[in-house]
Amino acid sequence: MIPSSPAPRPRAGAVVARVVASAALALATLDAALAETTYVATPATYRRHLARLAPGDTLLLTAGEYRFGLPVHRLEGSPGHPITITGPSSGRPAVLVARMEGNTVSVVDSHHVAIRNLTLDGRGLRVDGVKAEGHAHWAHHITIENLVIRGHGADQQTVGISTKCPAWNWVIRGNTIVGAGTGLYLGNSDGRAPFVAGLIERNLIVNTVGYNLQIKHQLPRPGIPGMPTDPSTTIVRHNVFVKSEGGIREMARPNVLVGHFPLEGPGVDDAYAVYGNFFYENRFEALFQGEGNVALYDNILVNPYGDAIRIQPHNDVPRRIDIAYNTVLAEGTGISVIQKPEHPARHLSVAANVVFAGAPIVGAAGTANLTGPLAEAARYLRRPYAPPGRIDVALRARGAHARGADLANPGTLPDWDRDFDGAPRSPDSVGAYAIAGASPRWLPGIEPKPP
Repeated sequence: MIPSSPAPRPRAGAVVARVVASAALALATLDAALAETTYVATPATYRRHLARLAPGDTLLLTAGEYRFGLPVHRLEGSPGHPITITGPSSGRPAVLVARMEGNTVSVVDSHHVAIRNLTLDGRGLRVDGVKAEGHAHWAHHITIENLVIRGHGADQQTVGISTKCPAWNWVIRGNTIVGAGTGLYLGNSDGRAPFVAGLIERNLIVNTVGYNLQIKHQLPRPGIPGMPTDPSTTIVRHNVFVKSEGGIREMARPNVLVGHFPLEGPGVDDAYAVYGNFFYENRFEALFQGEGNVALYDNILVNPYGDAIRIQPHNDVPRRIDIAYNTVLAEGTGISVIQKPEHPARHLSVAANVVFAGAPIVGAAGTANLTGPLAEAARYLRRPYAPPGRIDVALRARGAHARGADLANPGTLPDWDRDFDGAPRSPDSVGAYAIAGASPRWLPGIEPKPP
């Protein structure tokens, strides 16, 4: 038997180099772990901790009332090591009480910061709950999660969560906003504070005076280092948008409005993916309005007072529009598409929707949609006229009337192959639910949509 050749022995210098490198890596990892500190604060001590927060640090606000605001100014976390400011995850909350001196949570030139598990009490004052301030240069990679925002309804200009500076890679998740002037107002009215590559999910926004959510149109992007330049998608998913009460006829606003992206340069091919949401009631306006590049799919929209979906010019025109797999109940128009003859949309698809309305689809030919008068909805849907929490708009049974089209993903839209409940979608399905005759996992209600 021929013995195998022994493996060559590494040179002593190489061994030493590897040992030194391994030791350095271990020390760096240990240093990073040791540097990530949790500060436990009270209403009397929390402000003094803010300036010392470093990447990976956590500021835990214990239960109580905090009356001096939360200035998130020049706080800089890092990827994988955000700065976290949080209240208790259960039990008595940490309550930030509004004051006239400024917005309650004020964000200026900060990045990789997570703000979680707080209650913001606006006390009816004309200040915003969370605001990326207009005098800031930017605010990016900010997470706003599990906040309860109340008492911010002094007027329509009082906002639950607002960005007024260039903002990108924000996550706004799991928040409850009740009775605000405007729930989420992202961007500035002049188009100069773009909100880019955001994720807005599983929020409950109820009975605002104005919009539940508005994302403003965008002028050409400012050349800020780090701001995304490749095409990106702002995702609005699994939220509950309700305007059963509130609203003013003279200043009527949709539940949700999304404006256009830049007309040239970086951002021109950005898009909105709006899916899996429950839109409910608006006495004076439509439930959803959009322009530019919008994909609206797998949503349930119910408005017994008026219109549901309006795609129309606002600050620009509709450009790339996909409306698919929605279930719509509306006293007025179900889906309306208005275009300027001189600027028709580059792409327009209205397909595989279930629409029962006074006028089901206006301004678009549509493909494989199931439509009819609102009074006929009960022939096809299980409990279309029931109140929230009991309403069931799943199709009664599979049949020829429920055969849709095999719609290819028009881009790289997330969860295109899933329905309102997250179930896999079959090629022949129409409306928000993939399986006719099956019971929904969640009956849409005025509550956070469960995972």
